Amino acid sequence: MIQVGDHLPQATFRVNGPDGPAAKTTDDVFKGRRVVLVGVPGAFTPSCHRNHLPGFVTHRDEILARGIDAIAVTAVNDVFVLDAWAKASGAESIEFLADGNADFVKAIGLEMDGTGFGLGIRSKRYAALVEDGVVRVLNIEESPSKAEISGAEALLKVI
Repeated sequence: MIQVGDHLPQATFRVNGPDGPAAKTTDDVFKGRRVVLVGVPGAFTPSCHRNHLPGFVTHRDEILARGIDAIAVTAVNDVFVLDAWAKASGAESIEFLADGNADFVKAIGLEMDGTGFGLGIRSKRYAALVEDGVVRVLNIEESPSKAEISGAEALLKVI
């Protein structure tokens, strides 16, 4: 599992661009930037949709005022679902990174098995501060239904 001080592994996400889905690598997202990275089990799931993402939307300006270049959310969903979730949540100013095959979350060792609930492999819930590809803060929830130590308010206390 990834730890504070580790470099993020190379991976490719899918993002929705002006011409449709496009590839974006970890370097594209993190190189030379300070990024708050939020991992969620799934778009539109109750805790993610009602509890976790809204805090980052509400506190976006405050987070960016702390020298953060971007807030990025990643989930094991396809690019179309994440695009719909961004629009439905009023979160278009946040970057949504689709990890549809769970390649990134497996590479960082934060996957969880949701097959018992019909969800397949998903991401654990976490929030991280990543500087130039290096993890500086990593808050991982013990339970996927909680959004406490990985919430925007908790992260604001340490960035």
